Amino acid sequence: MSEKITPQQLVSQQLSQLLQLETLLNTEKEILQQQNPNALISITADKNNLLIAIQEIDNAIGQSFDFKQEKLAGNFDSELADIEASLVRCKKQNQINGLIIHQSQLSVERMKTSLLENHNKSSMTYDSKGKTSGGLSSLGIKA
Repeated sequence: MSEKITPQQLVSQQLSQLLQLETLLNTEKEILQQQNPNALISITADKNNLLIAIQEIDNAIGQSFDFKQEKLAGNFDSELADIEASLVRCKKQNQINGLIIHQSQLSVERMKTSLLENHNKSSMTYDSKGKTSGGLSSLGIKA
């Protein structure tokens, strides 16, 4: 016979998981700043697994009649405020991480453009009429 999980245990577990998510998001920020792709793959998998676990607990809380009754009685006001505060911090950190990723993508795009410009300058030639030509188009390659 399985033991029934109490609403208090569900709420406590959800808060614990959200605090773990905060820690993962902070670690993810450090990894993004260090530009470590292998560590990023690992932490992304951990974050996805934790998000699934958070969703499962959230579903269990949403389906719990006992939780709804106790919430109406005001039994979880403090814990729910802590959960809400943790969610706000997670959302803010996730936005910061998104900005870091966006900036990294812009840097890569600028570097790519710069490399292509340098390649085109070094491969530039003149045709029989004195017009410049160069780059991949001079090789008959179309992107």
